[in-house]
Amino acid sequence: MNQEILNETPENRIKRMQMRSWRRGIKEMDMILGPFSDTELVGMDAATLDTYDALLWENDQELYTWVNGTKPTPERFSAIITTVCAHTFKK
Repeated sequence: MNQEILNETPENRIKRMQMRSWRRGIKEMDMILGPFSDTELVGMDAATLDTYDALLWENDQELYTWVNGTKPTPERFSAIITTVCAHTFKK
């Protein structure tokens, strides 16, 4: 992780993660992670933000298989993927 990211303010961290959530490699993940980040990141604790930040470094095609359930989610991302799916697919 570079020095800028280590020294960023909490507000800048959330803005960075929101931008990365909306500007993914595939449009499907933009539409899943973008709205999620707009409403959910501000209320997250530091540990959950760390997990979400790590999730943003994952490959979009892989992420999409976790969200749509065609492949199992790695344990370290299981809780955050469950939260993303609950937000995305709420009825």
